Amino acid sequence: MVIETITENPDLVVRKMTLLPGEKTIWHSDSCRRLSVVVSGSRLGIEYRASGQITEFELTTGSVDWDDPQPEVHRAINLGDHSYIEVVTFFRDNETVDPQPEPTDAVP
Repeated sequence: MVIETITENPDLVVRKMTLLPGEKTIWHSDSCRRLSVVVSGSRLGIEYRASGQITEFELTTGSVDWDDPQPEVHRAINLGDHSYIEVVTFFRDNETVDPQPEPTDAVP
């Protein structure tokens, strides 16, 4: 997993994330409203830590989606055959807000 911060100011963070096929993000929650743009990829799973449930999504390059904060701890999994790349804009209340905090009881 590679995460690159493109730009950041007190109320906004823009990141580019790349996941290779089969790769997973760290466990985290989402504390901010966000706008995601799929640059490449075909299938993504979101795994919820508490239940183990995985929700799968078919992706289209160039698709754009708004998401509200997600307090439930989860991680993304690239279920496709190619790299998954997205650019996400996080809209935060102030510069102290971590858009995707790891849980305090983080596990691998």
